[in-house]
Amino acid sequence: MTDRRQRPPRRGQGELEAQVLSALCAAEGPATAGWVQERLGGDLAYTTVITILTRLLAKGAVTRERVGRSFAWTPASDEAGLAARRMRKVLDGERDREAVLASFVTSLEPDDERLLRELLAHPGAERNG
Repeated sequence: MTDRRQRPPRRGQGELEAQVLSALCAAEGPATAGWVQERLGGDLAYTTVITILTRLLAKGAVTRERVGRSFAWTPASDEAGLAARRMRKVLDGERDREAVLASFVTSLEPDDERLLRELLAHPGAERNG
């Protein structure tokens, strides 16, 4: 009889990157890969965390600075900026940008549509929640 142990479900594409970025955003400053690994739980190998951080660095989503023999990592933006970056990436991957934007706007809840209109009418204006 074969030993069939349950494996944890496989993460979706980009899910692990999002989890690593979320952990970095929660840090009170630059964080090491070991800190990120600890924050995400025990089933993730240290080398996997390093690989994800290196990919995020190549994408411009994080920065790093040398600390001793390793690196400390920092998100290149806050969580809102990172979400906006993901949205732009999706939009950049589409041929008909106008259709995608039109579909996005028409699918918004009324409050979100109103907020978007306000932001477009006053670009660069500070928002206080």
